[in-house]
Amino acid sequence: MPVETIRWEGDHVRMIDQTRLPAEKVEIEIRTVPEMVEAIRSLRIRGAPAIGIGAAMGLVAALLPHRDAGSDTFHERLEAFASELEVARPTAVNLRWAIERMRRVAREHRDMAVPALWERLEEEAVAIFEEDREMCRRIGEAAQGVIRERAGILTHCNAGGLATSGYGTALACAYVAHERGKAVRVFADETRPLLQGSRLTAWELMESGVDVTLICDDMTAATMARGDIDLVIVGADRIAANGDTANKIGTYGVAILAREHGIPFYVAAPRTTFDFDTPTGAQIPIEERSPEEVTHGFGSATAPAGVKVFSPAFDVTPHRYIAGFFTDAGLLEAPFETSLQVLKEAVPAAVR
Repeated sequence: MPVETIRWEGDHVRMIDQTRLPAEKVEIEIRTVPEMVEAIRSLRIRGAPAIGIGAAMGLVAALLPHRDAGSDTFHERLEAFASELEVARPTAVNLRWAIERMRRVAREHRDMAVPALWERLEEEAVAIFEEDREMCRRIGEAAQGVIRERAGILTHCNAGGLATSGYGTALACAYVAHERGKAVRVFADETRPLLQGSRLTAWELMESGVDVTLICDDMTAATMARGDIDLVIVGADRIAANGDTANKIGTYGVAILAREHGIPFYVAAPRTTFDFDTPTGAQIPIEERSPEEVTHGFGSATAPAGVKVFSPAFDVTPHRYIAGFFTDAGLLEAPFETSLQVLKEAVPAAVR
């Protein structure tokens, strides 16, 4: 089974500190908004679905000390906490969606006594977690018509259990295939500069008993040319209305290489990652990270002092490079102007 990334403990959030992997598996407890914001920004928790779950649970944990406050005070604290959380990372749409969903519950139950409202918010946060787990399983099942016996699957960054409620998006496709005895082979590229592929994807696949081979980012073309890769499956942090997809920096390059080698390139994501208010990828905000992530990877200087650095966390893959989307509503294939309509009316209003 995939690893358990995050869980609600009744009064706090408990989750794996992903910055400590693969050397050690350490779980941390989150009880306040500053703690959750720091965890999101420092990548202790990462991956669009997991960030949304963490933010919802973190909001509930932070509101626990205010259960005995008056209604107006409780709602003021809720809005202040929600505003802090929703801007912790700008690119992943699930974060905004989850926080708006929690706000909507509070608005709809404004007349409820504060202790009861807190319990209702707790139920909603747990529901977001459970729904994501179910969606991830359906994403994995949607890919099975494409994944053949002993298929070689290349993935970029980490879109597995560590990035979600515990099952993954891109890696859910491999997990389900593995459960069905297809003996798939997963190739995980390092994913520089923070090595989420080597530190996280390779670690969780090995923990789950799935065949995994680690390659450097600049070995991708050579691996494809050898015939080892049958398809590429990546996750997503935000998908625009036309299918343009924001994912970890380097994804766009992988898509270009896949096209050159005649390899289909798929994106795996739940419906909550589709942002129909964003027409194209050009309107997706791209977070820029600290230069030190490039110049001092994991504490060691790897570049001369004072060098200028460009360090976007994500890039946008144009929809023309994407063969299809594995979603909890099934496989959606090009042309996306028609196939994505399957999802549009089902996506929660907070995302649209």
